This record gives sequence, structure tokens and C-alpha cells, in this order.
Amino acid sequence: MTSSEQQAMDVALMRRALGLATRGPAADANPRVGCVITDRLGQVVGEGWHRGAGTAHAEVDALAQAGEAARGGTAYVTLEPCNHTGRTQPCSTALYAAGLARVVYAQSDPNPHAAGGADSLRADGVAVEGGLLADEASALNRSWAHLVTTGRPWVTWKLAATLDGRSAAADGTSQWITGEAARADVHRLRSQCGAILVGTGTALIDDPQLTARQPDGSLYPQQPLRVVMGERDLPATARVLDDAAPTWHLRTRDPKTVLAALAEAGVHRLWVEGGPTVAAAFLSAGLVDEVVAYVAPVFLGRGRPAVTDLGITTIDEALRLHPTDITLIGRDVRITATVREEP
Repeated sequence: MTSSEQQAMDVALMRRALGLATRGPAADANPRVGCVITDRLGQVVGEGWHRGAGTAHAEVDALAQAGEAARGGTAYVTLEPCNHTGRTQPCSTALYAAGLARVVYAQSDPNPHAAGGADSLRADGVAVEGGLLADEASALNRSWAHLVTTGRPWVTWKLAATLDGRSAAADGTSQWITGEAARADVHRLRSQCGAILVGTGTALIDDPQLTARQPDGSLYPQQPLRVVMGERDLPATARVLDDAAPTWHLRTRDPKTVLAALAEAGVHRLWVEGGPTVAAAFLSAGLVDEVVAYVAPVFLGRGRPAVTDLGITTIDEALRLHPTDITLIGRDVRITATVREEP
């Protein structure tokens, strides 16, 4: 096999591993990882992915399928094999023990407690190559890596607003600014987050359930943790307190306190759906990483703004975002933008 043929095969098999990784839960405390193992002739003999905290890592899952056929072969892994003992043994040790001759991985492990698998394998005589399709692998685990490197969850603020920036009419009504397709899209994205947050004001006025529901009304298999932030009491009948998903009532107005508690619980992506006051609290503290805005072709003229005072008094101080996606959903437009320009 020529070097160009080998490179093409490596790319194809890493893409296959990335596809496997997407089968893992997006909101789990652990990263999504996929693994493909070939024998010494380049034939696929094992595939695996990580199914969530406490389950086998992708490499071990694939090795179980490959068995002795893995000896002398190659492992394609979307994340550098771990080198630490947690609920499971180090994947670097498992790969070496299986007799792999070569390991190709995409993203280097940003977790200092787990990194080092590549060096360990090299020290044991295994040929190791890193960085193949690293950007795609990193995008798959962006929020998890953010928690590992910054110590806090990735925060997405979702808003729905009219063309003139109103989130509710003058009488307080807000159902529905956007159409059915946009609302279904919100539920899909909710299901990919570890937690969803509103303030006590929204919880008391709108009485939301804060679940992630499919278009037919059924719940997505994985529900985000529901978080209510604020000091006011909630009635026992509040829908957010039902048994559809776990709920935290954090009696604080400080976003940093909320994020610290969620980080401790392993939540790496927070979906903020609070009203304009909660949104302003997170924005003013510099704790919003991404905005997902659903803009409806509607004018109200009066009513509640999408966000309250941010302390901005001149156009030069405007918070200008960096769009990453603009999509028409039904009659509404979804704008996704990061607060800080991504490298």
C-alpha cells in the first residue's frame, strides 16, 4: 500500500470512528469517543463507542469485539487513549496488552488527569500518530473540553424574539413568538445539554416543565437537569418540580455559584432559557459562551426586551458576536453565534 493510499484509509477509518462517537450521549459527564480496530491486513475487526460514565471506554468496547484479531493491527480512536485508572482501567494499557502495532488518534486529551496515553504507548514500542481530523473530534466534545480546561460548563443562552427584539408582548404574553418548527428545534437542542436553567421569575410566571420533548410529545430518552436560579420559593405544584426529570433549586442570583455547582456534578453544557434578567446576569459576568437566537418575522412595538440593562451606553461598547450558523427553520431564523471568536 502506498503512503497516499494509507493516508486515505486512515482518514476514512477515523471518520468511521467519529460516526461511532456520535452514538454516545451528548450530555454525559464523559466525552463522546469512538474506536475502530483493524487487523494486520487492514480489515475492520472491531468497533466501539463510549456509552456513558461507568461503561466501557470506546477502545475496550472495540477490543472486546476484535479479540485476538487485533494483534498486530491498528486502532483508530477519536480521543487520545486515557492513561489513568478511574472506574475503568487505562485504555493505553488495554491497547498494548491486545498487541496493537499502531494507534492513530484525533484529539489530544485536554484532561491532565487522563492524558499521557500516547506517550505511554510509544514507550512500550507502539507506533502512535496523533492529530488526524483533530478539529472534527474537538468540535464533537467542545463543551466537555471547555469544562476540563476552564473549570466551568459551556453556557448557551437561548432566546426567542421578534424583529424588534421583544421576548413578550406588553401584556406579558409570549406563547408563541416562534413557530412549531423552531420550538421542536429548541427541544432537540435541549436534549443535548446536561442542564437547562431559568430564573424564579420565569418559573413562577410561565410555569414551564423544562423537559426536552419530541415532536410527538414524548420525552427524549435523556433529559437535562432542570435548574431554577433565584431566592423566591416555588409552589409544590410547579411543573418544574414534577418527576419527569431531576430539578435543582439553587437559591442564589450569582451565575458563578450556579456554574460551580454544575461543574462539580460533571455538567459540561448549560442551556439558559431564563428571562431578560437572568440573561443579563450571565452576560454581564462574561459567562455566556454561545447564543442561539430564534428570530421571528414579527413586530410588537412594545413589550419585554430579550435582555435587560448590560451597562452599555454607547455603540462602541456593543457586545458583537461571531456567527457560526444561520438557518431558516419554518418561518423563523435561527442564529447561532459565539461571544468570543473561536480559534
